[in-house]
Amino acid sequence: MKINTNKMSKTKKKGNERQSLRVVAVSGGFDPIHIGHVRMFNEARALGDKLIVILNNDNWIKRKKGAPFMPEHERKEVIEALTAVDEVVITSHGENPEDMSVCIELKKIRPHIFANGGDRTIKDSRAVASSLSPEAILCEKLGIEMVFSVGHGGKVQSSSWLLKKFKENQK
Repeated sequence: MKINTNKMSKTKKKGNERQSLRVVAVSGGFDPIHIGHVRMFNEARALGDKLIVILNNDNWIKRKKGAPFMPEHERKEVIEALTAVDEVVITSHGENPEDMSVCIELKKIRPHIFANGGDRTIKDSRAVASSLSPEAILCEKLGIEMVFSVGHGGKVQSSSWLLKKFKENQK
């Protein structure tokens, strides 16, 4: 039996005082999940006391990439099984969403840190056309620290690369 001490009681008590936890959030489609994601989760978790993964739902995946490779409930279950992850929140994107951001979830969670993977930079977040721009604006407004290039080794794998390789091998 695997015991995950990360997921046990996270509230530290000092007398009657409760110390607040340093919450880190990451987001993505994770479809399919791969070693780069695992490394990002591990490194992001080391930045705080609790890691919350914001998982883009199937509607988001359909809009961005077409049909999901793995349904959201399966992606959620796999991610929840990882030791570094304390909680997974699925986004509430409706069908064919206009807003592809995770701002709604960030407002609810209000993490101390919003960590971004090895292929994201602060320059990307500030670009008007960037998919991270709405999150960067919100994080600045709410005082959420944004951290970039999380997951050692940069972009070591890609869900799109894996799916492309899979399709090529089916020919």
